[in-house]
Amino acid sequence: MRGQIILSHGSDSGPDATKVSALAALAESLGWRTHRPDYSADDARGHAASVAPRIARLRATVEALEAPPLLVGSSMGAFVSGLVSLDVPVAGLLLLATPSEIPGYARKFDLRGGVPALLIHGWRDEVCPLAGTHAFSAGRRLPLLVLDDDHRLGASMDMIAAQFRLLLDQLATSA
Repeated sequence: MRGQIILSHGSDSGPDATKVSALAALAESLGWRTHRPDYSADDARGHAASVAPRIARLRATVEALEAPPLLVGSSMGAFVSGLVSLDVPVAGLLLLATPSEIPGYARKFDLRGGVPALLIHGWRDEVCPLAGTHAFSAGRRLPLLVLDDDHRLGASMDMIAAQFRLLLDQLATSA
């Protein structure tokens, strides 16, 4: 086993969602172990009210592992992955369609500095405007890949998978 990856789905989705399922299958084919927490019950509380229980669930999953994992998240999954990285060690972050804030939730998006991270966003994201993610990544000088896609990033899975594989190769050689 090369390492562990926790893939966090977005709101109104589930652990079998298209993006997290495709990325989990790719990682597993390369010898990584994956975990996909189910946040469905948390999401039933509404967007702002789901953040704290999602953070608690993700943090517990990270703390149950023997080594820091790579966190992969989409939308709300990306938001909570970044916040969890502030509290527990992680090997890296791949964050897709990340909201810079959740209306009604006090904290804005943030992540642990010094950890390998890549943000991927769509130019036409109608749910999480690019401006917030762009400002965040620019302020931190983090890599941001902007694709001609919408919030779901459904037309960009090949590019996302290629970037994910590069990140996995980077983590495997640095371990």
